[in-house]
Amino acid sequence: MYAALLNNQLVLATVEAQTKSKSVRNYFCPRCHHRVQLISKADGAYFKHLAKTANMMGERAEHAQSKLLLKEALRTAGFDAQVEIPLAQGQLRADVLASPQLAFEVQCAPLSLSEFNHRHQLYSEIGIVDVWVVGQRHYLRRQLKKSQLLFFRENELWHDYYLEINPQKQQLILKYNILLEPVTTRVHYQKMTFALNAQGLKQLWHFQPQLQVYQVNPGDQRDYLARQLIQQTKTGQSIATALYTRKLTFDDLPDEIFSKMRHVGQLNNVLTYLN
Repeated sequence: MYAALLNNQLVLATVEAQTKSKSVRNYFCPRCHHRVQLISKADGAYFKHLAKTANMMGERAEHAQSKLLLKEALRTAGFDAQVEIPLAQGQLRADVLASPQLAFEVQCAPLSLSEFNHRHQLYSEIGIVDVWVVGQRHYLRRQLKKSQLLFFRENELWHDYYLEINPQKQQLILKYNILLEPVTTRVHYQKMTFALNAQGLKQLWHFQPQLQVYQVNPGDQRDYLARQLIQQTKTGQSIATALYTRKLTFDDLPDEIFSKMRHVGQLNNVLTYLN
């Protein structure tokens, strides 16, 4: 950043670097209005966002506490669980290694797709099933985020599911039977909470729920799509291009594609239909 706000006035980093004032100068980002600091080096000057130290410290504490609680619960349940175990000739460190075939990864901080793929592939190569449990940053709420797609899993009983951990309440949260609305990114799911202890793990392991059938209003889905087209969002532009290419109009889209729920990771129903 080469400019920032100082007393609501835009100032240049190069000019501020030459200022001899000894008073504290509070700079703010013109876009997000968070604090930034002036960095002055021999080859130039710029502004940099302040590190989110408090948030990072909170995530580290959440991560450490979650690992220990999970390890103790597994040990009480009969597993020889250990934390921070190096694997794959030191290329990988398991958060909680429950057994030679089972590991738990507790993810509280941001995680890139490439890093996830690297760790997941290493686990696969050494024959260990990796179960991913997420902290507060990644909790699944009502709107799906792309960063959450890494942590979804599927099985016959729970369909698409998602595991969360709350060390303060000493709980594991299972969100299951997860589906997306036909066009929007709104998530529908069922939820069950388990105590983070041996009994809770046993209940989780043997949990056989009754799966709900979700209902959605097709009219609301059409209205959402109409707004996307008018506002020319990325989704709206993609659908407008597909409609134009196929010589179709908005009114040509059949009603059934606006009423059927879709799985996590699937394109919205309109693009699936047009493709």
